[in-house]
Amino acid sequence: MGSGMIHNDVWSPGIRCILPAEEEYEEDETFVERLTGLTEMLPEGFRNFGYNFGIFLSSKFKSLYNLSCLATWALFSSSAILFAPMIIEVERTQMEELQRSQQKQVLLGPNATMSHMTGPGMAMAPPIQR
Repeated sequence: MGSGMIHNDVWSPGIRCILPAEEEYEEDETFVERLTGLTEMLPEGFRNFGYNFGIFLSSKFKSLYNLSCLATWALFSSSAILFAPMIIEVERTQMEELQRSQQKQVLLGPNATMSHMTGPGMAMAPPIQR
């Protein structure tokens, strides 16, 4: 019953007069179809110039992109080659220093690190007697 009412409402004369007739109905144009229609109004030389200019810009953007990719690769690879040994050496030096301090702590006890804090050659002064 419900679907019959909808079907009857769609085809009723009151609804048909609101809807455009089939011959009046035009399909919506896509953007490309509208642009193509507008370009037909322009002279042939202007259209050729626009096409050639678009191709020129496209090729320049592609070459600029390729150049930026190559420059980025060169920058990062050369920085890795230049700075990686330095970073590795700093890490190795820090690890050696940490191992030395741990060995000193094991051999001399926890107070050895306190004398290390005062610096080499800067022994703690003996207590003053009165």
